[in-house]
Amino acid sequence: MKRAWLLVVVALFAPRATATEVADLTASPSHVELQHVERAAATETAQDGVQQRRYTFLPAARPQIVVTPAQGAWNWQGRGELRLRVQNAMPWALTLVIDIDGADAASHLHAVVGLPAGPAQTLVVPLHAASPLAFGMQAGPARPFDDNGRRVLVATTVAGALDRSGVRDVRLSMPAPQAAQAILLGRFEVVPGEAALHDAYTAIVDRYGQYTRENWPEKIADDAALRAAVKQAPPAAPAAGTDRYGGNGGVRLQATGWFHTQKANGRWWLVTPDGHGFFSLGVDTVKADDTRTYVQGRGSMFRDLPPDSGPWAAFHGTGDNRNAQQGAGAGRCCDHGSWFDFYGANLYRVDGKDWLAAWRTRTLARLRAWGFNTIANWSDPALGAMHQLPYTRSLDIRGAFGNVATGYDWWGRMPDPFDPRFARAADAAAAQVTLGVRDDPWLLGYFADNELSWTAPGPDGRWALAVGTLHGEARSAAKQAFIADLKEKYGTPDKLAAAWGVALASWDALDAANFPAPEPDEAHPAIADDYSVWLTRYAEQYFRIVAAAIHRHDPHHLYLGSRFAVSTPEAIAVCARYCDVVSFNVYADLPQHGFDAAAMRKLDKPVIISEFHFGSDDRGPFGKGVVSVDSEAQRGAAYARYLQAAAGDPDIVGTHWFEYVDEPVSGRLLDGENSHFGLVGITDIPFRGFVEAVRKANAELRQGP
Repeated sequence: MKRAWLLVVVALFAPRATATEVADLTASPSHVELQHVERAAATETAQDGVQQRRYTFLPAARPQIVVTPAQGAWNWQGRGELRLRVQNAMPWALTLVIDIDGADAASHLHAVVGLPAGPAQTLVVPLHAASPLAFGMQAGPARPFDDNGRRVLVATTVAGALDRSGVRDVRLSMPAPQAAQAILLGRFEVVPGEAALHDAYTAIVDRYGQYTRENWPEKIADDAALRAAVKQAPPAAPAAGTDRYGGNGGVRLQATGWFHTQKANGRWWLVTPDGHGFFSLGVDTVKADDTRTYVQGRGSMFRDLPPDSGPWAAFHGTGDNRNAQQGAGAGRCCDHGSWFDFYGANLYRVDGKDWLAAWRTRTLARLRAWGFNTIANWSDPALGAMHQLPYTRSLDIRGAFGNVATGYDWWGRMPDPFDPRFARAADAAAAQVTLGVRDDPWLLGYFADNELSWTAPGPDGRWALAVGTLHGEARSAAKQAFIADLKEKYGTPDKLAAAWGVALASWDALDAANFPAPEPDEAHPAIADDYSVWLTRYAEQYFRIVAAAIHRHDPHHLYLGSRFAVSTPEAIAVCARYCDVVSFNVYADLPQHGFDAAAMRKLDKPVIISEFHFGSDDRGPFGKGVVSVDSEAQRGAAYARYLQAAAGDPDIVGTHWFEYVDEPVSGRLLDGENSHFGLVGITDIPFRGFVEAVRKANAELRQGP
């Protein structure tokens, strides 16, 4: 019989020297409130002989179990971990939310864990805020591990703060289940220390860079198995029906000797130098040195790390990735010091001292065999120079020019294109990147910058660049340009004040740092109008300067845009005027769900999806990428659906997968990101099922969409 809620009681036991027992959820009822949860009448015996009781979470917004003290509050001073015997009773993974409440709203801890199907485990929740960033990575171990014969699942991400002297309840809930979901619960206690949290990160990386606590088909145990798996030949590369650049031989368009764009019969195309339609199937970051990971400060994480002497010395080094203005990886430990390159070391194990040349040959053969026709952004320049696949180049515009904070700032603040130093930096970057390639017909074109912070999260995020400009210091070139525009439009400060509904005694008031720029509202439509004009002006200044720099140093090749991750309509419209192709990094189930396809159709400009991927957490690295699927087996189907949707859009001219190699289990140098979404693992062994699905999907489009 279903109930909205039921009050039951759980027997409490006296504290022990090493643990304080909060409750035994298999015992007779006391001090537990069930809200949209049913409790079985009888206990069940688990495989290890332990008694458990079944609790079924019913369909509701937030079904939960609330455990409270017999009286007053618990005093957990001196205790570091909450431990709960729990087993998922369903044949699929479940999400369990744990909330621990203190005496007031400021005293609260919150954790979310994934309960895998299978045997019971001890769920451990640290009684303080915890994050994988404290261990140098963005995602922590999310699956149970064996701790001397006991399965342990640690909540590695815990938010909040708890006054342990007065704990009033523990709540277990599920987020809006659509059908009844059952778990089995047992003893519930708090213990001193935080051994389980540290154990979750101890000795988790083996000498090959693999996660030590799980197995999967591509995992290897010795050098012989590594060499055999890496050197396994890929299927034969496709040959018929394409020109030498990989273009569709059946789609004849204008031949210019360079890659260019052309619209024919209502569809946009990239066009090869020989004049054939080209749908760019690319892979990002095809390089052998992008998987380094910091070891300094966390040596206990690595098991059998090769020494920093002899042949292994080449794979050790030092670096520093501290950046106060960059949101990515903010707050992580171990972001500088000594590092190790597991991927390079594995390539050395396979091919010896000539490993890099062997890797380049093997990698190009693989990409061609898997149906790719483009070496995309951030890849090894030597691969493009081998003229087996077309390639792209990227301008990374850096310098001592000013910047504007929008609040997004994931990779840093927006460059200030009104600062004269920006134009000089753009010109220097263009001169450098075009060197030796401006006359190469195999070059597809140039990207410039990546995922700039044109906007910010939230309902008013669209205006963040305008607000951020006015928040800047008086010396900001962008701010002075914005103020000059406002002076030209309004003439006197009182007219601007009236239009915006703000107090403005003089124009000098705008010069103040952190000027309180108003958010647009219905009562003052001029604010949104003026901000929109400024966003257009800002984008115009940026894209005009960058386009001029590229074309000044290379008049032949395409400007492929700046790889939008966040954007405004104003920035996209201006980009379409100055760029040959507008590029979007679209992390979504389908490309059309990540950018405004209807707006692009009106702008009548071709689009490249410059990044996308699908990840899972069952091949070593703990992260599942930006867009995740439940298992490795589902990645290939997701790739095929995405590719079909892209090819069916007459404006999309290519898709570029991010990325070639899995990220390190312990996190990459740049920001600690550690996800599984590669075509190959840290051992350079392809993920066979996935790459076969990719090969089939690419083959269907090899002749063009």
